[in-house]
Amino acid sequence: MRDLPKIELHLHIEGAAPPALVRDIAAEKHVDLSGIFDDRGAYAYDGFADFLRVYEAATSVLTTPDDYARLTRTICERLAAQGVIYAETFLSPDYCGGGDVEAWRDYLAAIREAAEGVEAQGGPVLRGIVTCIRHLGPERAKPVAICSAETAGDFLTGFGIAGAETVGEPREFRWAFDCAREAGLRLTAHAGEWRGPESVAAVLDDLGVQRVGHGVRAIEDPRLVERLAEKQITLEVCPGSNVALRVYPETRAHPIERLRAAGVPVTVSTDDPPFFHTTMTAEYEALHDAFGWDDDDFREIARTAARAAFCDAETRDRLLKRLDET
Repeated sequence: MRDLPKIELHLHIEGAAPPALVRDIAAEKHVDLSGIFDDRGAYAYDGFADFLRVYEAATSVLTTPDDYARLTRTICERLAAQGVIYAETFLSPDYCGGGDVEAWRDYLAAIREAAEGVEAQGGPVLRGIVTCIRHLGPERAKPVAICSAETAGDFLTGFGIAGAETVGEPREFRWAFDCAREAGLRLTAHAGEWRGPESVAAVLDDLGVQRVGHGVRAIEDPRLVERLAEKQITLEVCPGSNVALRVYPETRAHPIERLRAAGVPVTVSTDDPPFFHTTMTAEYEALHDAFGWDDDDFREIARTAARAAFCDAETRDRLLKRLDET
């Protein structure tokens, strides 16, 4: 499983920070983060609200472009060890410069340089998707969208929304999504994880997204499932995350197999891997154990991800060619 070439479309850059790296940076800056780790040194939280608290505490020590360059190198090296050949990571100007465009440029340049350095050594291709943070509100989303529009290009290729899905409504963020769309960015949105299928329909209708982050509770509405299949809306599915946060009790109860059987394009990602004690290899193994997926199934999942990736046509063709060669 580890050696199969993989493509990951749903990965939060701060959420992929290994606890050891966060502890090292905190120690260098004399910041006490002891309350967010368990006795084994792993992140410790209870439920989604507490997960957000721990996530933001861990992120609080990442305060400079150099911190993000260091984080990016670590993440890309870990992706390579899991057989990932291409990944898209969520980035937030709220964390990287506080929404100031010039500060954001410095952070983005550091992330890109670090990613390209690992790629030059045979590591995965990395692309960025800016996300506004839903629970910070639509006004805070506007400068984030401006940051994304000002830096859109071959590395920064998408825009989305993350954060607490139970706060606010997608339509409140139309301005930000329109701004990003006009800049040529592709669009995605977290939905259908903590709210039901109506939340998936809302990001399609109100924000015009091409992909949906999670989206798994669409399974509760057969007509919505038909719509996703007909329109070929790709879901960025993160089974291990959903089980860790108790959206579903176990992988066997997860709807990814039923969605796929209904013709919905599904992909597999890790979301915030060290928080959920997972890797891309672990995700593949869990799906094999739960549903009997084999190498051919996983190759098709990777091809689906390549076709849905927010990258240029040349990069997509390279990815598909590499997948076809394995």
